[in-house]
Amino acid sequence: MKELNGSIGVFDSGYGGLTILSEIKALMPEYDYLYLGDNARAPYGNRSFELVYEFTLQAVKWFFSKGCPLVILACNTASAKALRTIQQNDLPSIAPDRRVLGVIRPIAECTSEFTRTNHVGVLGTEGTIQSESYNIEITKLYPNIVVNGEACPMWVPLVENREFDKPGADYFVRQHIENILHQDPEIDTLLLGCTHYPLLMDKIKKFTPEGVSVIPQGKYVAKSLQDYLNRHPEMEKRCSKTGERKYFTTDSSLKFEQLASLFLNESISAEKVIIDTI
Repeated sequence: MKELNGSIGVFDSGYGGLTILSEIKALMPEYDYLYLGDNARAPYGNRSFELVYEFTLQAVKWFFSKGCPLVILACNTASAKALRTIQQNDLPSIAPDRRVLGVIRPIAECTSEFTRTNHVGVLGTEGTIQSESYNIEITKLYPNIVVNGEACPMWVPLVENREFDKPGADYFVRQHIENILHQDPEIDTLLLGCTHYPLLMDKIKKFTPEGVSVIPQGKYVAKSLQDYLNRHPEMEKRCSKTGERKYFTTDSSLKFEQLASLFLNESISAEKVIIDTI
C-alpha cells in the first residue's frame, strides 16, 4: 500500500521551536508543517535524560500517527538528550522509513565559518549544557575549536513571562554573558543553544562586547533541512506541499495562541492534544 504524503513535523517542549519553524517556512513556504508544543510539561531544560527521552519519543510517535514522514526536534534539550537514542534504538523498530532530525548538528557544521579565534561559547538550558552535545558535535567536526558552555536557567522564563524586553532582564542576561566570557576571554562567537533566546537578542547584543558575534540557529536549521530534502528526494516526495500550517499544544490552546504571536509575529489557531497515550 502506497503511503500518503504528510506534513513535516516540528516539535518543541514549548514555544521556542516556533523561531525555528518561522525560518523554515520562510525558506520553504510550499511545504505543510505541523507544530507541537509540549507546554503542559515544559520546560525540559532541567529534566532528566530519561524523562526528556520519554516525552520526546511520545511526541515523535504522535507525529507519526498524524502521517508525518519527517520530524524536526526544534528543541535543543530534546536534540541533546533524546535524538540519538530515538534515531538508533527506536526508529528501526517503530518506523524505519521515517526520519527524526535535530537542531544541534546544523549549527555545529557551520561553526568554523563564524569564529576567527577558534574559541566559541554556547548559551543554553541546563540540560543542553550538561549534555555537552555542542562540545561533542563541534569538536568532532573541528578538533581545533575550543567550546565552552554557560547554562542560563532564567532566560526561558523571562521570555515566556513576557519579561524579555523589560529592564529586569538586564541583570540575568549580563550575568551569563560575563560568566562565559570570563571562562574564556578569547571567545569571539556566542551560539544561542536555545530556541527561545532569539527573543532576547536585543539584550544579548547590549551586553556582548564589540567583536563577539551572536549566532541564532533558525536560518541554519532551515538551510540544513532544505539541503537534506535535496539530498533525499525519496523523502522530499513524501512531504506534502499545500502551504498549510497547523499548531497543537498539550496545554491551553488559548494561552498557546496568545504567546505564539511573540515568536511568529502573526495570529494563529491552536488545538489541545494528549500525546502520552499514543
